[in-house]
Parts: sequence; C-alpha cells; structure tokens
Amino acid sequence: MSLKKILIIAGAVIVAAAIVAFTVVRAQSGYTKVVTGKVVRQNLSSVVSGTGQIKPKTYVNIGATAFGRITHLDVKEGERVKKGQVLATVENVVASSGVAAQKASIASSKTDVASYVAAENTAVANLARAKADLEQKRLDFDRAQGLYKEKLIAKQDYDAKKAAYDTAVATVAQSDAALVQSRAQTASARGKVDAAVANLRSNIDSLDKTISTAPFDGIVTNLPVREGETVVVGIQNAEGSTLMTLADMSVITAEVKVDETDIVNVKIGQPADVTVDALPGKVFKGHVTLVGDQALLRSTGIATSQSTSGTEEAKDFKVVITIDGSPQELRPGLSSTAKITTAHKDGILILPIQALTMYSPDADNKAHVEKTAVSPASSTPPALIQGVFALRVEKGKLRTLFVPVTTGITGATDIEVVSGLKEGDEIVIGPYRTLRTLKSNTLVKRDNAPKAVKEGDTTT
Repeated sequence: MSLKKILIIAGAVIVAAAIVAFTVVRAQSGYTKVVTGKVVRQNLSSVVSGTGQIKPKTYVNIGATAFGRITHLDVKEGERVKKGQVLATVENVVASSGVAAQKASIASSKTDVASYVAAENTAVANLARAKADLEQKRLDFDRAQGLYKEKLIAKQDYDAKKAAYDTAVATVAQSDAALVQSRAQTASARGKVDAAVANLRSNIDSLDKTISTAPFDGIVTNLPVREGETVVVGIQNAEGSTLMTLADMSVITAEVKVDETDIVNVKIGQPADVTVDALPGKVFKGHVTLVGDQALLRSTGIATSQSTSGTEEAKDFKVVITIDGSPQELRPGLSSTAKITTAHKDGILILPIQALTMYSPDADNKAHVEKTAVSPASSTPPALIQGVFALRVEKGKLRTLFVPVTTGITGATDIEVVSGLKEGDEIVIGPYRTLRTLKSNTLVKRDNAPKAVKEGDTTT
C-alpha cells in the first residue's frame, strides 16, 4: 500500500473520530451529570454515640479507721478480693492488749459469780433448815401451851419451849436476810460481768478497726499507701487517710457523654453496644439505666448549674449503660464508646441522607410542584421545603423533579421515608456541589461510574 493511501485512510479516521466526538459533546451539552440512587425497603436503626469510660456501679474508698503504722498490706492493686478478706492491718498492740485484759477480767468476774451462786445456794439451804426447825419448835410450843393450861408441866418447861420457838423465828428471819444478801451479791457480780462484756465489745471494736476487710467481692482499683506508712483517722472537716479503693465488678457500667442534640432521643432501657479501646474487636451488650438531667460543659465537665461562666459552649449529658453479665476482662477507667439504638424499624422505605435538600419550589420559575408553590403576589419570602430531586423521563430525556418528603428515624447513612416517595423511585444523591445548586426540571445525565481517588485526596 502506498504512502498516499495510508495518509488518506488515517485522515479519514481522524475526521470520523472528530465527528463522533463533536456529536457526543453536542449531545451532552446542556446536561448536568448526577449520581443517582433508589428508594429501597430494608431495616433501619437510629444510633446515638457517646464516649466515656468503664465504671463499676458500686465502689468504695476504704479509709483508715485507726491511727497507726500499716504493719501488713495484704493485697495489690488490680487484685480481686472476696467479701470479708483482710486487706490491711494497722499496728494494734494496745488494742489487742486491751482485749486480752478484758477477757481475763471477765473470766475472773465469772469465777466470782460462781462463788456467789454457791453462797446463794447455801443460804437457800440454811433458810430451808431454819424453816423446818421453826416448824418443829412451833409444834413443841403449841403442845407446851396445852399442857401448861392443864397444869401438867412446870412454868420453867413452858418458858423453855417458848424461848426455843422465838429463837427459831429469829433464825428464819436471819437466814432469809442472808439469802437476800447473797442474791444481791450474785446479781452485782453478774452486772460486773455484763459491764466487762460490754467493755470487751468496745475493745474488740477498737481492735477490729485496725484490721480492714473487704465489704464485698470486688477488685482493688487504687492503692495509694505502702506498708510501713502511718495513717490517720478523719476528724470533722479533715479527711483521713485512704487505704485503697474497692470496686464491685459484679455490675459494670459504661458512663459516657452524649451530645445535647442527641440526648432527647435517649431513653432508659434502650439497647447499646459498648466497645473498649483496650479490647479491639469485642462488643459488649448493655442497656441504658440512667439518663442525666444536668447538662455538663464539654470543656470542664462541670454541670451548667454550678458554672459561673456566662459563655456559651457545647454541652453533653451523662448516660450510664449497664453491661450485661460481668465480663472479667473489663477494668475501671478503660476508655469506651457506646452506640445506643434509640429506634429500630423493620422493612421500611429509606433513602441516603445526602439526597435530602432544602428547596423552594419558586426558586425556579420553570419548576412546578403541586400544592407547594407560593403565590408570586405574596410579600412573604418562599419557605424552604425538605425533599429530594427525583428523576422523570420526558420526551426521552431525563429531568429532575423536586418532591417534598416527610422523614422518620435517621440511621448512620440512611433516613426513613414516611411519605412522598415509593419503593424503586430513582433520586439524585450527588455530587454534593451539584445537589446544592440543582433546580427542578433540569436536564441530567446519570454518572454512577465509580470515581478514581487520587493519592492524598480524602474528599468525597
């Protein structure tokens, strides 16, 4: 083939390509490229997020209850302990000596009581014998009275019987008084024992205060003291020494802060997924158990009711989520993130959130939306209406149509369609810059091909 023919063919190809390119450009002139999506039916959850930290529902600072030097520190920070387990001991020589001395005193007093009881029993026996002797002397005296009246015994014998009877009466009175005295001595001795027992309880209490025990099963979360240090008891407004902090990890919570714009949707009982930075990949299930009613300043965490600053700033609200079960791997203070499901619906119409726009039907004289147009004679500025740009085919061309939409719950990327659209409707979802200036009845062209992202470009 000659060079001339090759040049002619190449020229023909270039001309044809130019004609095709010109035709394509001309066909696309007047069109706006848009990204489209469709209204679909699926499940949707509305989620509110908050960040905070893991906290036990119950925790207590174990304070010093006795003055002295720590002689034994039986636990370490992070250690799990059982209820009643000894945590620390403060020197208790004086207290334990007092207990020992009081126990010895009680033993001695009980011996005295035993001796007084024996004496009381003796007095009872003496009184019984005296009463028996009195009865015998009364009978003898009664017989002597009868015989003396009959002149059968001498006056001397009668006087002897009477004297013996009077002596027996006095002996009974004496024995009865001795019994009363003995019983009083026994009661006094028993009273001394009771007093000694009461003092012993006081001494034991003082001794017990030198030994700190765990009030419940938990974990030692803070241990600011060391063995050998001296601790003091708090008095009036002066704080005492804190031995350690014990947390009850049987009920674990995540205390998070939720933005003020989201708190209105958070209710007690709503389910939540909690993740912990230290345990990536793990999700802990829980539910909301407390919603704070005090706004907290984001910069300081102080409640607005306690702040003296008059400046306006972002606010959060405290939300407590109780985690189901008692995960052993969780520790107080771990940073956490909670995602609270505030609403959930199955099988509803949804559309991408970015498709929603605010639009005035009178912004374009060519636009016409039934029942939404504002009269041109009205002096009131046309109101903006929430809706989307749907696609319609008119004479073979694709045009936009603004459709007002009523929405419901909002998910992470989608929102519920309550009214205005039906399943399968095609709508404009981007690009964002185009959507901001888009008008109703605009000629558009689908451009749904994925865009290549340039290196270092993070824009969407």
